[in-house]
Amino acid sequence: MRRKWDPGTKARIVLEGLMGGCVTDICREHGLRPGLYYKWRGQFLDNAHTVFEQDQRPVGPSEIEAENIRLKRLVGQLTLELDKDGGSGR
Repeated sequence: MRRKWDPGTKARIVLEGLMGGCVTDICREHGLRPGLYYKWRGQFLDNAHTVFEQDQRPVGPSEIEAENIRLKRLVGQLTLELDKDGGSGR
C-alpha cells in the first residue's frame, strides 16, 4: 500500500536535504525512496517562485465566513432598498 504524504511533510523533507542533510539518511529516516525525494525536490524548486507572487495567500475558513456574512448583509440591504422602491427597479 502506498503512503500518502501531505504537502507540509514533503516540504520539510525536501528542505532537510536542501539545507545540507544527507539525502540517503533523510530517505532512510522517513522510509522514502531517493528517486521520490528528487522528484519532490524538483517540484519544490520549480514552484518556489510562486511564494513571492501576489494574491497567493491562502484564504482561511474564518476569512471566508467573514466575507460570506458581509455579502449576506449586502444582499439584505439591496433587497430592502428594492422593496422600499416598490420593486420597480428605479
